[in-house]
Amino acid sequence: MEKDYYSVLGIERSATAEQIKKAYRKIAMQYHPDKNPGNKAAEEKFKAATEAYDVLSNPDKKQQYDRFGTQGFQEGGRPYGDDFFEGDLNDLFQDSPFSSFFGGGRRTKRSSNYGEDLRIRIKLNLKEIALGTEKKVKVKRYTSCDTCGGNGAENGLAVEKCGSCKGHGVVRKTTQTLLGNMLTESICSNCAGTGNRIKTPCTDCQGEGRKLIDDLITFQVPKGVRKNMELTLRGKGNVPARGGMPGSLIVQIEEEEDDRLKREGNNICYTLHISFIDATLGCEMEVPTIYGKVRLKIPPGTSCGEVLKLRGKGIADLNGYHKKGDQLVYVQIWTPQELTKEEKDILLSLRDSPNFIPKPNKKEESFFERIKSFFQG
Repeated sequence: MEKDYYSVLGIERSATAEQIKKAYRKIAMQYHPDKNPGNKAAEEKFKAATEAYDVLSNPDKKQQYDRFGTQGFQEGGRPYGDDFFEGDLNDLFQDSPFSSFFGGGRRTKRSSNYGEDLRIRIKLNLKEIALGTEKKVKVKRYTSCDTCGGNGAENGLAVEKCGSCKGHGVVRKTTQTLLGNMLTESICSNCAGTGNRIKTPCTDCQGEGRKLIDDLITFQVPKGVRKNMELTLRGKGNVPARGGMPGSLIVQIEEEEDDRLKREGNNICYTLHISFIDATLGCEMEVPTIYGKVRLKIPPGTSCGEVLKLRGKGIADLNGYHKKGDQLVYVQIWTPQELTKEEKDILLSLRDSPNFIPKPNKKEESFFERIKSFFQG
């Protein structure tokens, strides 16, 4: 009897590749023998679904099936001969409980040969963090040997195809399981997945295909980075032996302490010391910021602990989700420790003046409330 693979998976003939994959995964997870031990009916449904998926997930097989049905395949109607399934099961079951059962899927020499990642730390001052900066760092790392071109062979030519894997970099093995024959692949141990064997090693790198050098790497640091944030520079790590994809250079950010300016999120905090006279009469003071010095107006009657805001003088958000931070100036009134007799007499004459007697305004916010309001907006 002619098999209807679309009915087996419960899909329409117009189903997309993703819909075919989704339908098969649902059935496979429901009827997998590990989930239904001793249930022959479930095992048969699992096998039927796998056979259907093997055909419909392969464009060439699907086209042949749509035109000729199962008769278009070899005698007996079985579309894949002695091998139970040749698809990438890891891709199908990567998020399911069966991912470990299928051994992590298929690997090839192309995806297996990656170099090691390297890690470094760099210190940035507040200006570099706020404006972004270009950095140059010297890193000791493995790079491809220029003499052999990275393959480890003399002049890059003394190479032959690996006899164990026939140049594929992987060795295939068919294993008998309760589900049938399972095709598995592993990295060829003879050539370490490269598919080639070196006849004469390169004398410059001793067959490694790479050399350890002090490499000067230039990269851009974006605005708004934070302490312990990591930047990934792909391709700037170690090159693997005898060819492959280089690893990454992981750059961890450290913030350099500033003697006067302190970072609080995207805001910058600065403590300004002024005299009692300037606080009483008001004045203009020069204040340092990340972007240079600015003039700040101190209103008459400014109290100790008051917070003045320099809008936009903070740090921009890295992702641009929030507005640029501000610089918060904490006013501290400096009290002189030593006075001349004349200065003391002047202050004593003002002590009993009505304007020098404290009269707190109940409507005024407390110091802590003012701090809270500034950070909240």
